[in-house]
Amino acid sequence: MTQTSAPPIDATSEAPAARRWFALVALCLATLMVMIDNTIVNVALPTISRDLAASSSGLQWVVDAYTLAFAGLLITGGHLGDRFGRRRTLLVGVVGFAAISVVAAESGSLAMLIASRVGLGVFAALVFPATLALLTAVFTDPRERAAAFGAWAATTGVAVAVGPVLGGWLLEHFSWASVFWVNLPFAAVVVVAVLALVPSGGRRRDVGAFDVFGLLLSVAAMGLMIYSVIEGPNHGWTDVRTIGGIVVALGLTAVFVRREIRSAQPILDVRVFRNRQFASASALIALAFFCLFGFIFLVTQYFQAVMGYGTLSAGLHTLPFAVVLALVSPLAMALVRYLGVATVSATGALMMAAGFALVELADADSSYWGLIVWSMSLMAGGLGLISGPCTHVVMNALPPAQAGAGAAVNDTTREFGGALGVAVLGSALSSVYVGAMSDSPSIAGLPDSARVAAETSVMAGIEVARQAPVQMGDAIRVAVGDAFVDGLHQSVWIAVAAAGVAAPLMWFGLRERRDADASVGATEAFI
Repeated sequence: MTQTSAPPIDATSEAPAARRWFALVALCLATLMVMIDNTIVNVALPTISRDLAASSSGLQWVVDAYTLAFAGLLITGGHLGDRFGRRRTLLVGVVGFAAISVVAAESGSLAMLIASRVGLGVFAALVFPATLALLTAVFTDPRERAAAFGAWAATTGVAVAVGPVLGGWLLEHFSWASVFWVNLPFAAVVVVAVLALVPSGGRRRDVGAFDVFGLLLSVAAMGLMIYSVIEGPNHGWTDVRTIGGIVVALGLTAVFVRREIRSAQPILDVRVFRNRQFASASALIALAFFCLFGFIFLVTQYFQAVMGYGTLSAGLHTLPFAVVLALVSPLAMALVRYLGVATVSATGALMMAAGFALVELADADSSYWGLIVWSMSLMAGGLGLISGPCTHVVMNALPPAQAGAGAAVNDTTREFGGALGVAVLGSALSSVYVGAMSDSPSIAGLPDSARVAAETSVMAGIEVARQAPVQMGDAIRVAVGDAFVDGLHQSVWIAVAAAGVAAPLMWFGLRERRDADASVGATEAFI
């Protein structure tokens, strides 16, 4: 794959073999820390609501504030790592992440907690792209680098599934603040490991002028796009605020692209998107995390609202997803050597589609081991076949001096796809659920406030059922479960269609070029 020219970077002596793999562990720990925060706070929302008197919209922003800041600043974080040194940027991010975690844990108001979640997202955006860029510098052998990328990609997926488990365990023993206090020992281990094991990773020697306007454009474009997607279900997808926000974000993106094309030292060489494999790999990563985040959002509610599992039990029941993903990810990198990126990744998309299709058979009486675990395994296996190989394609497309920017593109597609998955699948589920509950006779006799709560939120509906008299509570619980399952069936068709259609399109986009002028294909980098 063609690599564009860029300013040189400081040379970094190659680390001994053993140290390289220990460095990989340190960088995966840093990745795990910031990715877990995407989902760990979800299980604490009920107790946060009680302690801080938070509304439903306030609780949503406890979750979304992190995603908004994290995704919106990833390109900035990647560029700062390229400019000032990736290990230095990573360490600043980890220390800042730990410091803001203290503020979050000690929050006495909802506004303070939301602001601290924004701060956590800011520092996470310094950490995440730096980890992948440092792997590029540490692993110079193509085969070792492919294996390292596979491990890193597996970590990003496993972290999303581990978050509810860790959060559920902490909530069983401690207050909601524990989901933030846990970041401190995590961060301490990461700092020590990175200082001891990870080389600097280099930085540009000829950095040129600091392009503040370009960075502001990237932040504004991505931030507004993510915000519009997050608020889409609340405002409505056809609302002028949603459509207007997306249109303005696309306009800002166009201005950013124009500026980067004309820049002698761009923050991101956007011309790389002309590369069919790079663009296809980025799109497929976004699709995979669209499915992953959407699945985690749906299945945790299914386990609690329909199957009746507690918080910790719901998290534990998602663990097979993490186990299968961890097993398949290294296998995917080996398969690419024989089958090619296109075939492996397209197969992954089909597996994810099949996993979601199985969910159509799920109801309140479905067997966990007979159905649900197989659905999760197909999705996890599909994600494993996509994430590592496509990450490798993306990172090989840019020169070493822009590894941070390349990592930021890879990471932004993950976060954007994930936010879109939760918004779209959640919106589809909600519209069906609200319609079904509005027509349900089981809640007709409830007080207005309880009826409205049961109609608008599945978890609120379960809480209403708990507080109602036994006979009425059972009827409400059945109605809530049936309405949720109806919404679940409708929403997962979106994921089935998206992954199913993407499979042949991405196979075409990721194919090796065979013409005489083509550069070395991505598959050769795995050999």
